[in-house]
Amino acid sequence: MIFDISFSRRGCRFSGKVLAAAACLAFSSAFFAGCSASADGSVTELTVWYGPSSSDSPPPPDDWSFIARVRDELGIKLTIVPLPSSAADQNEKIEAAVRSRSLPDLFMVTSDELVSLAKRNEIARVDRMYKMMPYRTAHMYDEDAQAASSFDGASYGLSQSGSIARNEGIFIRKDWLDKLNMPVPETLEDYMNVMRRFTTDDPDGNGKNDTFGYGAFIETTVMSGGLGRRLEPFFGAFGVAGTFNMTKKNAGLNIYKEGFYDAVEFIQKMVMERVIDPNWLAYGKDDFREAWKNGRFGIMREQNAAFGLERGYKPFDEKFPDGEWILINPPKGPNGLQSVGCYTQGYRTYAVSRRAAELDKLPAIARLLEWMSTDAYYLVAYGEEGVNFMFDSDGKVTTEGLPDPELAYSKTAAAPLIQLRNMVFYNSDSELSARYPEWTTKNGKKISALSILRDMQSRPWTAALGADRLPPPPPELKKMYENGILDFVTGKRSLSRDNWKSFLAEFDRLGGKKWEAECISFAEDNRLLGEAARIDNAR
Repeated sequence: MIFDISFSRRGCRFSGKVLAAAACLAFSSAFFAGCSASADGSVTELTVWYGPSSSDSPPPPDDWSFIARVRDELGIKLTIVPLPSSAADQNEKIEAAVRSRSLPDLFMVTSDELVSLAKRNEIARVDRMYKMMPYRTAHMYDEDAQAASSFDGASYGLSQSGSIARNEGIFIRKDWLDKLNMPVPETLEDYMNVMRRFTTDDPDGNGKNDTFGYGAFIETTVMSGGLGRRLEPFFGAFGVAGTFNMTKKNAGLNIYKEGFYDAVEFIQKMVMERVIDPNWLAYGKDDFREAWKNGRFGIMREQNAAFGLERGYKPFDEKFPDGEWILINPPKGPNGLQSVGCYTQGYRTYAVSRRAAELDKLPAIARLLEWMSTDAYYLVAYGEEGVNFMFDSDGKVTTEGLPDPELAYSKTAAAPLIQLRNMVFYNSDSELSARYPEWTTKNGKKISALSILRDMQSRPWTAALGADRLPPPPPELKKMYENGILDFVTGKRSLSRDNWKSFLAEFDRLGGKKWEAECISFAEDNRLLGEAARIDNAR
Protein backbone atom coordinates (compact mmCIF):
# COMPACT_ATOMS: atom_id res chain seq x y z
CA MET A 1 0.00 0.00 0.00
CA ILE A 2 1.64 3.21 -1.17
CA PHE A 3 -0.02 6.59 -1.23
CA ASP A 4 0.98 10.22 -0.95
CA ILE A 5 -1.35 12.71 0.70
CA SER A 6 -1.06 16.48 0.90
CA PHE A 7 -3.41 18.84 2.67
CA SER A 8 -4.62 22.41 2.38
CA ARG A 9 -6.97 24.44 4.50
CA ARG A 10 -9.62 23.64 1.89
CA GLY A 11 -9.51 19.94 2.76
CA CYS A 12 -7.66 16.76 1.84
CA ARG A 13 -5.96 16.87 -1.55
CA PHE A 14 -4.57 13.61 -2.91
CA SER A 15 -1.53 13.52 -5.14
CA GLY A 16 0.97 11.00 -6.44
CA LYS A 17 0.26 7.31 -7.04
CA VAL A 18 -2.63 5.92 -5.03
CA LEU A 19 -2.36 2.15 -5.07
CA ALA A 20 -4.99 1.43 -2.44
CA ALA A 21 -7.93 3.80 -2.75
CA ALA A 22 -10.01 2.07 -0.13
CA ALA A 23 -7.15 2.14 2.38
CA CYS A 24 -6.55 5.83 1.64
CA LEU A 25 -10.22 6.64 2.21
CA ALA A 26 -10.14 4.79 5.51
CA PHE A 27 -7.02 6.73 6.54
CA SER A 28 -8.65 10.02 5.58
CA SER A 29 -11.80 9.27 7.55
CA ALA A 30 -9.79 8.25 10.59
CA PHE A 31 -7.66 11.40 10.34
CA PHE A 32 -10.57 13.82 10.27
CA ALA A 33 -12.35 11.94 13.06
CA GLY A 34 -9.23 12.44 15.16
CA CYS A 35 -9.14 16.15 14.37
CA SER A 36 -12.77 16.87 15.20
CA ALA A 37 -14.01 18.45 18.39
CA SER A 38 -14.87 16.26 21.37
CA ALA A 39 -17.99 14.18 20.79
CA ASP A 40 -19.53 15.22 24.10
CA GLY A 41 -19.02 18.91 23.36
CA SER A 42 -16.50 19.39 26.15
CA VAL A 43 -13.67 21.88 25.73
CA THR A 44 -10.03 21.22 26.65
CA GLU A 45 -8.02 24.21 27.75
CA LEU A 46 -4.46 24.29 26.41
CA THR A 47 -1.74 26.86 26.94
CA VAL A 48 1.17 26.93 24.50
CA TRP A 49 4.38 28.94 24.85
CA TYR A 50 5.79 29.24 21.35
CA GLY A 51 8.94 30.50 19.66
CA PRO A 52 7.86 33.41 17.42
CA SER A 53 8.68 33.20 13.74
CA SER A 54 9.64 36.90 13.85
CA SER A 55 10.98 38.11 17.18
CA ASP A 56 10.71 41.78 16.20
CA SER A 57 7.02 41.56 15.19
CA PRO A 58 3.93 41.62 17.44
CA PRO A 59 2.08 38.43 18.42
CA PRO A 60 -1.13 37.46 16.59
CA PRO A 61 -4.09 39.77 17.23
CA ASP A 62 -6.75 38.83 19.79
CA ASP A 63 -9.31 38.21 17.05
CA TRP A 64 -7.04 35.88 15.05
CA SER A 65 -9.27 33.41 13.19
CA PHE A 66 -6.97 30.51 14.02
CA ILE A 67 -7.97 30.59 17.70
CA ALA A 68 -11.68 30.44 16.85
CA ARG A 69 -11.15 27.55 14.44
CA VAL A 70 -9.21 25.59 17.05
CA ARG A 71 -12.14 25.89 19.44
CA ASP A 72 -14.85 25.18 16.84
CA GLU A 73 -13.11 22.34 15.00
CA LEU A 74 -11.03 20.73 17.75
CA GLY A 75 -12.86 21.53 20.95
CA ILE A 76 -9.80 23.27 22.36
CA LYS A 77 -9.71 26.62 24.10
CA LEU A 78 -6.21 27.71 23.15
CA THR A 79 -4.03 30.33 24.82
CA ILE A 80 -0.73 31.15 23.11
CA VAL A 81 2.14 33.07 24.66
CA PRO A 82 5.37 34.09 22.83
CA LEU A 83 8.67 33.17 24.41
CA PRO A 84 11.57 35.67 24.56
CA SER A 85 13.97 35.66 21.60
CA SER A 86 17.10 34.71 23.57
CA ALA A 87 17.66 31.18 24.84
CA ALA A 88 18.77 32.47 28.24
CA ASP A 89 15.58 34.47 28.69
CA GLN A 90 13.51 31.49 27.53
CA ASN A 91 15.15 29.27 30.13
CA GLU A 92 14.63 31.90 32.82
CA LYS A 93 10.91 32.17 32.01
CA ILE A 94 10.49 28.40 32.07
CA GLU A 95 12.39 28.07 35.36
CA ALA A 96 10.19 30.75 36.91
CA ALA A 97 7.16 28.72 35.86
CA VAL A 98 8.67 25.60 37.42
CA ARG A 99 9.16 27.40 40.72
CA SER A 100 5.59 28.66 40.70
CA ARG A 101 4.24 25.31 39.49
CA SER A 102 2.71 26.98 36.45
CA LEU A 103 4.40 25.34 33.46
CA PRO A 104 2.18 25.59 30.37
CA ASP A 105 0.80 22.45 28.74
CA LEU A 106 3.10 22.67 25.70
CA PHE A 107 6.19 24.84 25.37
CA MET A 108 9.28 25.27 23.25
CA VAL A 109 12.45 24.42 25.12
CA THR A 110 16.21 24.51 24.56
CA SER A 111 18.15 21.24 24.52
CA ASP A 112 19.93 21.88 27.82
CA GLU A 113 16.72 22.95 29.57
CA LEU A 114 14.98 19.84 28.23
CA VAL A 115 17.61 17.64 29.89
CA SER A 116 17.30 19.56 33.13
CA LEU A 117 13.50 19.34 33.19
CA ALA A 118 13.53 15.63 32.38
CA LYS A 119 15.95 14.91 35.23
CA ARG A 120 13.66 16.76 37.65
CA ASN A 121 10.53 14.98 36.39
CA GLU A 122 8.91 18.25 35.33
CA ILE A 123 7.96 17.09 31.84
CA ALA A 124 6.08 14.11 30.44
CA ARG A 125 7.15 11.26 28.19
CA VAL A 126 5.70 11.80 24.73
CA ASP A 127 6.42 8.43 23.09
CA ARG A 128 2.75 7.49 22.67
CA MET A 129 1.95 10.82 20.98
CA TYR A 130 3.75 9.90 17.74
CA LYS A 131 1.07 7.37 16.74
CA MET A 132 -1.60 9.97 17.48
CA MET A 133 -0.09 12.23 14.78
CA PRO A 134 0.52 10.00 11.72
CA TYR A 135 0.98 12.77 9.16
CA ARG A 136 3.05 15.07 11.36
CA THR A 137 5.20 12.21 12.62
CA ALA A 138 5.92 11.02 9.08
CA HIS A 139 7.03 14.49 7.99
CA MET A 140 8.65 15.88 11.15
CA TYR A 141 9.53 13.22 13.69
CA ASP A 142 11.82 10.75 11.95
CA GLU A 143 14.11 8.41 13.86
CA ASP A 144 16.87 11.03 14.23
CA ALA A 145 14.42 13.68 15.43
CA GLN A 146 12.98 11.35 18.02
CA ALA A 147 16.48 10.41 19.19
CA ALA A 148 17.39 14.09 19.59
CA SER A 149 15.07 14.41 22.59
CA SER A 150 15.32 10.88 23.98
CA PHE A 151 17.07 9.79 27.16
CA ASP A 152 17.46 6.22 28.39
CA GLY A 153 15.16 5.02 25.63
CA ALA A 154 12.32 7.43 26.42
CA SER A 155 11.26 10.48 24.41
CA TYR A 156 10.73 13.65 26.45
CA GLY A 157 10.31 16.19 23.66
CA LEU A 158 8.78 16.60 20.22
CA SER A 159 11.79 17.60 18.12
CA GLN A 160 11.45 18.77 14.55
CA SER A 161 14.27 19.79 12.25
CA GLY A 162 12.88 23.30 12.07
CA SER A 163 16.16 25.18 12.00
CA ILE A 164 18.16 25.03 8.81
CA ALA A 165 21.81 24.05 9.13
CA ARG A 166 24.48 26.57 8.07
CA ASN A 167 21.98 29.40 7.58
CA GLU A 168 24.25 32.23 8.73
CA GLY A 169 27.17 33.99 7.13
CA ILE A 170 29.56 36.95 7.19
CA PHE A 171 28.16 40.10 5.61
CA ILE A 172 30.13 43.26 4.82
CA ARG A 173 29.09 46.70 3.60
CA LYS A 174 30.40 46.71 0.03
CA ASP A 175 29.42 50.37 -0.43
CA TRP A 176 31.73 51.21 2.51
CA LEU A 177 34.55 49.17 0.99
CA ASP A 178 34.09 50.97 -2.32
CA LYS A 179 34.07 54.40 -0.69
CA LEU A 180 37.33 53.62 1.12
CA ASN A 181 38.80 51.90 -1.96
CA MET A 182 39.45 48.68 -0.05
CA PRO A 183 39.26 45.07 -1.31
CA VAL A 184 37.17 42.36 0.33
CA PRO A 185 39.14 41.15 3.39
CA GLU A 186 40.42 37.57 3.43
CA THR A 187 42.80 37.11 6.37
CA LEU A 188 42.51 38.12 10.02
CA GLU A 189 44.91 40.96 9.30
CA ASP A 190 42.74 42.10 6.39
CA TYR A 191 39.66 41.99 8.60
CA MET A 192 41.36 44.07 11.26
CA ASN A 193 42.49 46.68 8.74
CA VAL A 194 38.98 46.98 7.31
CA MET A 195 37.40 47.15 10.78
CA ARG A 196 39.79 49.94 11.77
CA ARG A 197 38.95 52.04 8.73
CA PHE A 198 35.22 51.38 9.03
CA THR A 199 35.57 52.79 12.56
CA THR A 200 37.80 55.79 11.91
CA ASP A 201 37.38 56.89 8.28
CA ASP A 202 33.69 57.87 8.13
CA PRO A 203 32.67 55.20 5.56
CA ASP A 204 29.06 56.41 5.42
CA GLY A 205 30.17 59.96 4.67
CA ASN A 206 27.91 61.66 7.21
CA GLY A 207 30.78 63.57 8.83
CA LYS A 208 30.23 61.88 12.19
CA ASN A 209 32.31 59.43 14.19
CA ASP A 210 29.44 56.99 14.60
CA THR A 211 30.37 53.76 12.79
CA PHE A 212 32.22 50.61 13.82
CA GLY A 213 33.92 47.76 12.07
CA TYR A 214 32.09 44.79 13.54
CA GLY A 215 28.73 44.20 15.22
CA ALA A 216 27.74 41.39 17.55
CA PHE A 217 25.89 40.39 20.70
CA ILE A 218 26.25 37.57 23.22
CA GLU A 219 24.32 34.55 21.93
CA THR A 220 25.50 31.41 23.69
CA THR A 221 24.22 27.86 23.37
CA VAL A 222 25.45 24.46 24.56
CA MET A 223 27.40 24.07 21.33
CA SER A 224 28.50 27.72 21.05
CA GLY A 225 29.54 28.74 24.55
CA GLY A 226 31.95 31.42 25.69
CA LEU A 227 31.23 34.52 23.62
CA GLY A 228 28.56 32.87 21.46
CA ARG A 229 28.16 32.26 17.78
CA ARG A 230 28.28 35.86 16.51
CA LEU A 231 32.03 35.90 17.23
CA GLU A 232 32.68 32.30 16.17
CA PRO A 233 34.31 33.25 12.83
CA PHE A 234 37.32 34.53 14.77
CA PHE A 235 37.56 31.31 16.77
CA GLY A 236 37.16 29.41 13.50
CA ALA A 237 40.27 31.13 12.14
CA PHE A 238 42.22 29.32 14.85
CA GLY A 239 40.44 25.96 14.46
CA VAL A 240 38.39 26.20 17.66
CA ALA A 241 34.88 27.13 16.55
CA GLY A 242 32.26 25.93 19.00
CA THR A 243 32.38 24.69 22.57
CA PHE A 244 33.42 21.14 21.79
CA ASN A 245 35.59 19.42 19.18
CA MET A 246 33.46 16.57 17.83
CA THR A 247 36.18 14.56 16.06
CA LYS A 248 37.46 11.17 17.19
CA LYS A 249 41.06 12.36 17.08
CA ASN A 250 40.70 15.61 19.04
CA ALA A 251 37.45 15.25 20.99
CA GLY A 252 37.25 17.65 23.91
CA LEU A 253 36.49 21.16 25.05
CA ASN A 254 37.99 23.77 22.73
CA ILE A 255 38.89 25.98 25.68
CA TYR A 256 41.80 23.60 26.30
CA LYS A 257 43.07 23.86 22.70
CA GLU A 258 46.03 26.13 21.90
CA GLY A 259 44.13 28.14 19.32
CA PHE A 260 41.49 29.21 21.83
CA TYR A 261 43.85 31.57 23.64
CA ASP A 262 44.89 33.08 20.29
CA ALA A 263 41.24 33.71 19.37
CA VAL A 264 40.54 35.36 22.72
CA GLU A 265 43.62 37.53 22.21
CA PHE A 266 42.43 38.64 18.76
CA ILE A 267 38.95 39.53 19.99
CA GLN A 268 40.45 41.39 22.94
CA LYS A 269 42.37 43.45 20.40
CA MET A 270 39.11 44.26 18.61
CA VAL A 271 37.59 45.42 21.90
CA MET A 272 40.63 47.41 23.03
CA GLU A 273 40.88 49.20 19.67
CA ARG A 274 37.12 49.82 19.74
CA VAL A 275 36.58 48.43 16.25
CA ILE A 276 33.65 46.38 17.56
CA ASP A 277 30.46 48.25 18.38
CA PRO A 278 30.89 48.83 22.15
CA ASN A 279 27.18 48.16 22.67
CA TRP A 280 27.72 44.48 21.83
CA LEU A 281 27.67 43.60 25.52
CA ALA A 282 24.26 45.24 26.04
CA TYR A 283 22.61 44.24 22.76
CA GLY A 284 19.99 41.53 22.51
CA LYS A 285 19.08 40.00 19.16
CA ASP A 286 16.52 42.67 18.33
CA ASP A 287 18.88 45.51 19.36
CA PHE A 288 21.63 44.05 17.18
CA ARG A 289 19.33 43.90 14.18
CA GLU A 290 18.09 47.40 14.71
CA ALA A 291 21.73 48.56 14.86
CA TRP A 292 22.79 47.14 11.49
CA LYS A 293 19.62 48.45 9.87
CA ASN A 294 20.58 51.89 11.18
CA GLY A 295 24.08 51.69 9.66
CA ARG A 296 25.92 51.23 12.95
CA PHE A 297 28.59 48.76 11.75
CA GLY A 298 29.98 47.27 8.56
CA ILE A 299 30.71 43.57 9.22
CA MET A 300 28.51 41.02 10.97
CA ARG A 301 27.43 37.41 11.12
CA GLU A 302 23.69 37.27 10.38
CA GLN A 303 21.00 34.77 9.46
CA ASN A 304 19.67 34.48 5.91
CA ALA A 305 16.01 35.24 6.59
CA ALA A 306 16.64 38.00 9.14
CA PHE A 307 18.80 39.68 6.51
CA GLY A 308 17.22 38.73 3.18
CA LEU A 309 13.46 38.78 3.66
CA GLU A 310 11.83 42.04 2.65
CA ARG A 311 10.35 42.74 6.07
CA GLY A 312 13.79 42.34 7.67
CA TYR A 313 15.83 44.28 5.11
CA LYS A 314 13.30 47.01 4.36
CA PRO A 315 14.23 49.37 7.26
CA PHE A 316 17.84 49.36 6.03
CA ASP A 317 16.72 49.81 2.42
CA GLU A 318 14.61 52.83 3.32
CA LYS A 319 17.44 54.54 5.20
CA PHE A 320 20.24 53.54 2.82
CA PRO A 321 18.80 52.84 -0.65
CA ASP A 322 22.32 52.82 -2.12
CA GLY A 323 23.73 50.71 0.70
CA GLU A 324 24.88 47.21 -0.19
CA TRP A 325 25.78 44.17 1.90
CA ILE A 326 27.55 41.19 0.34
CA LEU A 327 28.32 37.73 1.70
CA ILE A 328 32.02 36.93 2.12
CA ASN A 329 34.20 34.12 3.45
CA PRO A 330 35.16 34.10 7.13
CA PRO A 331 38.71 35.23 7.96
CA LYS A 332 41.65 32.93 7.39
CA GLY A 333 43.88 32.40 10.38
CA PRO A 334 47.69 32.11 10.46
CA ASN A 335 47.51 28.44 9.42
CA GLY A 336 44.95 28.99 6.69
CA LEU A 337 42.02 27.77 8.79
CA GLN A 338 38.63 29.43 8.45
CA SER A 339 35.08 28.71 9.53
CA VAL A 340 31.83 30.62 9.82
CA GLY A 341 31.29 28.57 12.98
CA CYS A 342 30.18 25.15 14.13
CA TYR A 343 26.95 23.60 12.96
CA THR A 344 24.73 20.67 13.74
CA GLN A 345 21.35 19.51 12.52
CA GLY A 346 19.32 21.83 14.65
CA TYR A 347 16.01 20.80 16.15
CA ARG A 348 13.17 22.89 17.52
CA THR A 349 11.75 21.03 20.49
CA TYR A 350 8.46 21.27 22.33
CA ALA A 351 7.92 19.64 25.72
CA VAL A 352 4.71 18.69 27.52
CA SER A 353 4.45 19.50 31.21
CA ARG A 354 3.97 16.62 33.63
CA ARG A 355 0.74 18.19 34.86
CA ALA A 356 -0.68 18.25 31.31
CA ALA A 357 -0.07 14.51 31.07
CA GLU A 358 -1.62 13.91 34.49
CA LEU A 359 -4.74 15.76 33.30
CA ASP A 360 -4.80 13.50 30.20
CA LYS A 361 -4.17 16.37 27.77
CA LEU A 362 -1.73 14.48 25.52
CA PRO A 363 -4.50 13.44 23.05
CA ALA A 364 -5.71 17.04 22.75
CA ILE A 365 -2.16 18.33 22.20
CA ALA A 366 -1.59 15.68 19.54
CA ARG A 367 -4.91 16.57 17.92
CA LEU A 368 -3.90 20.24 17.77
CA LEU A 369 -0.43 19.57 16.32
CA GLU A 370 -1.70 17.12 13.70
CA TRP A 371 -4.40 19.55 12.61
CA MET A 372 -1.90 22.40 12.36
CA SER A 373 0.30 20.28 10.07
CA THR A 374 -2.58 19.20 7.83
CA ASP A 375 -5.91 20.99 7.48
CA ALA A 376 -4.63 24.26 9.00
CA TYR A 377 -1.14 24.13 7.50
CA TYR A 378 -1.54 27.02 5.05
CA LEU A 379 -3.38 29.18 7.59
CA VAL A 380 -0.53 28.77 10.09
CA ALA A 381 2.28 29.05 7.56
CA TYR A 382 1.02 31.75 5.20
CA GLY A 383 -2.13 33.33 6.66
CA GLU A 384 -5.53 33.66 5.02
CA GLU A 385 -5.91 32.48 1.44
CA GLY A 386 -6.94 35.36 -0.80
CA VAL A 387 -5.63 37.91 1.68
CA ASN A 388 -2.07 36.90 2.57
CA PHE A 389 -1.37 34.37 -0.19
CA MET A 390 -2.84 32.70 -3.27
CA PHE A 391 -2.43 29.35 -5.01
CA ASP A 392 -1.10 29.53 -8.58
CA SER A 393 -2.23 27.23 -11.38
CA ASP A 394 0.21 24.56 -10.20
CA GLY A 395 -1.09 24.67 -6.64
CA LYS A 396 1.96 26.50 -5.31
CA VAL A 397 1.86 29.36 -2.83
CA THR A 398 2.22 32.79 -4.43
CA THR A 399 1.65 36.45 -3.58
CA GLU A 400 0.75 37.37 -7.16
CA GLY A 401 -2.76 38.66 -7.62
CA LEU A 402 -3.51 39.64 -4.03
CA PRO A 403 -6.03 42.49 -3.62
CA ASP A 404 -3.60 44.30 -1.30
CA PRO A 405 0.06 43.33 -1.93
CA GLU A 406 1.09 44.92 1.38
CA LEU A 407 -0.81 42.18 3.21
CA ALA A 408 1.23 39.40 1.55
CA TYR A 409 2.67 36.86 3.99
CA SER A 410 6.15 38.08 3.08
CA LYS A 411 5.35 41.66 4.15
CA THR A 412 5.69 43.21 7.61
CA ALA A 413 1.95 43.69 8.04
CA ALA A 414 1.29 39.94 7.85
CA ALA A 415 4.07 38.89 10.25
CA PRO A 416 1.78 38.71 13.33
CA LEU A 417 -0.48 36.23 11.51
CA ILE A 418 2.29 33.70 10.90
CA GLN A 419 4.08 33.74 14.24
CA LEU A 420 3.36 30.00 14.72
CA ARG A 421 4.74 28.95 11.34
CA ASN A 422 7.84 27.45 12.95
CA MET A 423 5.55 24.86 14.50
CA VAL A 424 4.59 23.46 11.08
CA PHE A 425 7.56 24.07 8.79
CA TYR A 426 9.73 21.09 7.90
CA ASN A 427 11.83 22.68 5.14
CA SER A 428 10.68 20.92 1.99
CA ASP A 429 11.91 22.46 -1.29
CA SER A 430 8.48 23.84 -2.15
CA GLU A 431 8.16 25.24 1.36
CA LEU A 432 11.50 27.04 1.18
CA SER A 433 10.61 28.60 -2.18
CA ALA A 434 7.45 30.08 -0.70
CA ARG A 435 9.16 30.91 2.56
CA TYR A 436 11.92 32.93 0.91
CA PRO A 437 10.37 34.86 -2.02
CA GLU A 438 12.61 37.07 -4.12
CA TRP A 439 11.96 40.81 -3.94
CA THR A 440 13.44 44.06 -5.28
CA THR A 441 15.09 46.89 -3.30
CA LYS A 442 14.62 50.61 -3.93
CA ASN A 443 17.67 50.72 -6.20
CA GLY A 444 16.49 47.74 -8.26
CA LYS A 445 18.61 45.00 -6.71
CA LYS A 446 16.92 41.61 -6.41
CA ILE A 447 17.35 39.83 -3.07
CA SER A 448 16.49 36.19 -2.44
CA ALA A 449 16.87 34.79 1.07
CA LEU A 450 16.92 31.31 -0.49
CA SER A 451 19.85 32.16 -2.79
CA ILE A 452 21.61 33.73 0.20
CA LEU A 453 21.02 30.51 2.17
CA ARG A 454 22.56 28.34 -0.53
CA ASP A 455 25.55 30.69 -0.67
CA MET A 456 25.98 30.50 3.12
CA GLN A 457 25.85 26.71 3.01
CA SER A 458 28.68 26.67 0.45
CA ARG A 459 31.08 28.49 2.79
CA PRO A 460 33.51 26.73 5.16
CA TRP A 461 31.92 25.44 8.37
CA THR A 462 32.99 23.23 11.26
CA ALA A 463 30.89 20.10 11.63
CA ALA A 464 29.74 19.49 15.21
CA LEU A 465 26.86 17.08 14.65
CA GLY A 466 25.30 16.16 17.97
CA ALA A 467 27.10 18.87 19.95
CA ASP A 468 23.76 20.34 20.97
CA ARG A 469 22.98 17.07 22.78
CA LEU A 470 26.07 17.05 24.98
CA PRO A 471 25.61 17.35 28.75
CA PRO A 472 25.49 21.01 29.79
CA PRO A 473 27.96 22.24 32.43
CA PRO A 474 26.81 22.81 36.01
CA PRO A 475 25.49 26.39 36.47
CA GLU A 476 28.51 27.53 38.52
CA LEU A 477 30.96 26.17 35.96
CA LYS A 478 28.99 27.68 33.07
CA LYS A 479 29.01 31.08 34.75
CA MET A 480 32.76 30.90 35.41
CA TYR A 481 33.44 29.74 31.84
CA GLU A 482 31.49 32.53 30.14
CA ASN A 483 32.31 35.35 32.57
CA GLY A 484 36.01 34.43 32.63
CA ILE A 485 36.39 34.66 28.85
CA LEU A 486 34.40 37.88 28.82
CA ASP A 487 36.61 39.37 31.53
CA PHE A 488 39.70 38.66 29.44
CA VAL A 489 38.40 40.19 26.20
CA THR A 490 37.06 43.30 27.95
CA GLY A 491 40.26 43.90 29.91
CA LYS A 492 38.78 43.28 33.36
CA ARG A 493 41.33 40.51 33.67
CA SER A 494 44.82 40.93 32.23
CA LEU A 495 45.38 38.53 29.35
CA SER A 496 48.71 36.68 29.35
CA ARG A 497 49.76 33.07 28.94
CA ASP A 498 50.34 32.73 32.67
CA ASN A 499 46.99 34.26 33.58
CA TRP A 500 45.27 32.04 31.05
CA LYS A 501 46.87 28.95 32.65
CA SER A 502 45.65 30.14 36.04
CA PHE A 503 42.16 30.57 34.64
CA LEU A 504 42.16 27.03 33.25
CA ALA A 505 43.33 25.74 36.63
CA GLU A 506 40.34 27.49 38.25
CA PHE A 507 38.13 26.01 35.57
CA ASP A 508 39.42 22.52 36.39
CA ARG A 509 38.87 22.97 40.11
CA LEU A 510 35.21 23.81 39.45
CA GLY A 511 34.81 20.68 37.31
CA GLY A 512 36.04 21.58 33.83
CA LYS A 513 37.84 18.28 33.20
CA LYS A 514 34.96 16.35 34.72
CA TRP A 515 32.53 18.07 32.36
CA GLU A 516 34.81 17.34 29.39
CA ALA A 517 34.99 13.66 30.36
CA GLU A 518 31.19 13.49 30.63
CA CYS A 519 30.86 15.04 27.16
CA ILE A 520 33.37 12.65 25.61
CA SER A 521 31.69 9.65 27.25
CA PHE A 522 28.26 10.76 26.05
CA ALA A 523 29.53 11.44 22.51
CA GLU A 524 31.22 8.02 22.33
CA ASP A 525 28.23 6.16 23.75
CA ASN A 526 25.90 7.85 21.26
CA ARG A 527 28.32 7.57 18.30
CA LEU A 528 28.43 11.32 17.76
CA LEU A 529 32.14 11.72 17.02
CA GLY A 530 33.10 12.12 13.38
CA GLU A 531 36.30 11.58 11.41
CA ALA A 532 36.75 15.16 10.21
CA ALA A 533 35.90 18.55 11.64
CA ARG A 534 35.23 20.67 8.60
CA ILE A 535 33.60 21.02 5.26
CA ASP A 536 36.20 22.53 2.99
CA ASN A 537 34.04 24.26 0.43
CA ALA A 538 35.32 27.83 0.61
CA ARG A 539 35.28 29.59 -2.72
